[in-house]
Amino acid sequence: MKKILSAVDFSSGSVHSLRYSIYLAQVFGADIEMVWVDNSMESSGLAAISRDLRQEVKKQFDELVAQFQPELGRFKLTYRLKKGKVYQEIGNLARAEEVDLIVAGSHGVSGFEQYWIGSNAYRIVSYAPVPVITVRSEFEMERGIHRIVMPIDSTPETGMKIPYAAAFARAFDAEIRVLGLYSTSLRSLQRKVESNMKAACKELTRQGLSSSCESRSSDNITMATIDYAETVGADLIVIMTEKDTANASIMMGHFAQQMVNNAPVPVLSVNPGIRGLNHRS
Repeated sequence: MKKILSAVDFSSGSVHSLRYSIYLAQVFGADIEMVWVDNSMESSGLAAISRDLRQEVKKQFDELVAQFQPELGRFKLTYRLKKGKVYQEIGNLARAEEVDLIVAGSHGVSGFEQYWIGSNAYRIVSYAPVPVITVRSEFEMERGIHRIVMPIDSTPETGMKIPYAAAFARAFDAEIRVLGLYSTSLRSLQRKVESNMKAACKELTRQGLSSSCESRSSDNITMATIDYAETVGADLIVIMTEKDTANASIMMGHFAQQMVNNAPVPVLSVNPGIRGLNHRS
């Protein structure tokens, strides 16, 4: 991984997610670019206010750089100011800068003009051209990443997150708990889940990673995953996601949105078709 994009709106939640970005960058050896988006509807009469706001934002960014750059050593901590729709500007910047990962807080509070992290977290996930980690402000980073939960469903796309879970497991020497999930009594679909789960574990074993497999049935797949993650003491959940459609699988669409909004530990969301993580040699 070469570059992480950290969404910052100066809420306590976004500064907490920046600290998490720094933690990841220290392990992967990556630069961090912070981004703030002016999402206000500006008219000519408000132009001076907008200029003052941007100057204040630059000042706060300079303070963050002064505070956290020493923790990154030879890797860079920079920032960009953008204007427009938050999720679009972050996604477009990630694409233009060829970043490997976006990190954002999963909820925020009202205050500094208009905090936007909370209301835009899932939009960022859905629009992003790269994986996104969402972090709640209550998560204690001192825990590190020792155990990763990777839920598996019956769709072919479910296995696309394996390389990302594997990359984190390898970097942090973490164990991956593969969790087969189904909310149906149809045996044909249950067999697909079991098959995908076994294939995932076989691939992780082939890569020399520590892993285990088990399956669960539940009417609420999201809460079943969260309950399991809490039971095993997971530090990261890796899911597939996409824009909510009629054909979305159980781990996509609004189920993934519930995961991003409710998981007490960071969630790594992977959209189908995004480019893979880059790694320094």
